[in-house]
Amino acid sequence: MGKRLEAAVKNIEKDKLYTLSEAAALVKKCASAKFPESVELHVRLGIDPKQSDQMVRSSVILPHGTGKTRRVGVVSKGEKLKEAQEAGADVVGSTELAEEIAKGRMDFDVLVATPDMMKDLSKLGKILGPRGLMPNPKSGTVTFEVAKAVKELKGGRVEFKNDEYGIIHLGIGKVSFAPEQLAENAKVVIDLVLKIKPAAAKGTYIKSVALSSTMGPGIPVSTSF
Repeated sequence: MGKRLEAAVKNIEKDKLYTLSEAAALVKKCASAKFPESVELHVRLGIDPKQSDQMVRSSVILPHGTGKTRRVGVVSKGEKLKEAQEAGADVVGSTELAEEIAKGRMDFDVLVATPDMMKDLSKLGKILGPRGLMPNPKSGTVTFEVAKAVKELKGGRVEFKNDEYGIIHLGIGKVSFAPEQLAENAKVVIDLVLKIKPAAAKGTYIKSVALSSTMGPGIPVSTSF
């Protein structure tokens, strides 16, 4: 453990579970990197991630945004392309954009597609999938309401899903945010995770929660929400 991280850990009381508000304030105190660190929420779930009926995946609009400007790409055709451009999409196109993506074009952070274009994008699973860029109905990125999707993604909507260990990792802001803003963003995500609990999940659903900055230690949060 480096001296910087060791000093940060000293701010965390051993065996204490913090409230979201306390953890949000503490994560700012523990952030000492020379760049503007992001703040991440980590939720460990009591699910079997190998079972498809226990996958926890959705999207949520963070009330205070993420602190990042997201480049939104849209694959569609006709009037929907015009709608996407007017809504502020950074990259728009039809089959030609799909072909450019196949050749390596990746100048976007999230990709939206209308259902009638998914046949073109389905061929790009090996390219988009590993990068988390494949549009998906569950995350709201496969839709005919492209203008709404673009505005929400630009305004703070984020997608999340559990990883292979049953843990959700999600950026919820920057250390420059006020503690109240970080706590509110985290609460919105946790409330949704609770709401979409898979019926097949047994036992304790939310096993642990933590907040951390990019280079900071994890701060344990009480699961008594």
